[in-house]
Amino acid sequence: MVTAHARQPQHNPVMTSPTVLAFDVFGTVVDWHGSIVRELHQLYPRVDGDAFALAWRAGYQPAMQRVRSGELGWTRIDDLHRLILDDLLPEFGLAHLNEAQRVHLNRVWHRLHAWPDAVQGLQLLKQQHTICTLSNGNMGLLTNMAKQASLPWDCILSAEVFRAYKPDPATYLGVAHTFDVPPEQVMLVAAHQDDLDSARACGLQTAYIERPLEFGAAHVKDVSPSPHNTLHATDFVHLARQLSQG
Repeated sequence: MVTAHARQPQHNPVMTSPTVLAFDVFGTVVDWHGSIVRELHQLYPRVDGDAFALAWRAGYQPAMQRVRSGELGWTRIDDLHRLILDDLLPEFGLAHLNEAQRVHLNRVWHRLHAWPDAVQGLQLLKQQHTICTLSNGNMGLLTNMAKQASLPWDCILSAEVFRAYKPDPATYLGVAHTFDVPPEQVMLVAAHQDDLDSARACGLQTAYIERPLEFGAAHVKDVSPSPHNTLHATDFVHLARQLSQG
């Protein structure tokens, strides 16, 4: 069986060397599933951490849709995470948690751990490119996460800046506007093909990063290459190597 790291992914030639690399964060830079599972095991060992993490994440898109539809006004991801959490706690036998305990648990998203290659890869990438986040996470969350995980961003950009969640074009085009470059000089780096598809529709270059364990070892993700992406990399170090050869 050929492993993901043994493959030699095909990629399209980079049309022009990107000036800015904008990174999706949850799942691409940080291991949200493993981080939540570990923290739940420490705090509430009787809870099925795998099921809890997956259920919490499953509420993410429906919660954002409530904002997109106008049912809710603009709401930070921290607050959406809390709405989802409060609904989940009774299902997992945690309805007894007090306010302080709920606040602490909700802020686990600020304490997510980076994938093993992330810091080294980002350091390599920022030698030749401006690197920034492009996440639906709010500014405080992303800043605290960067501090905790030693993520060396040049700039933190968030849906909160643009008052729009991905995949709204305002987010992808907002990166280009922020740095005063054409969209084709921005490359979105993500572990999610739908995110990359939306960025590409706005004229950005795209790089897919393999994160087969994003949903845990029991739920290995298909990381097959897509011919539509500019680059396909096993991790950030591999991406840095490809860009340096471009």
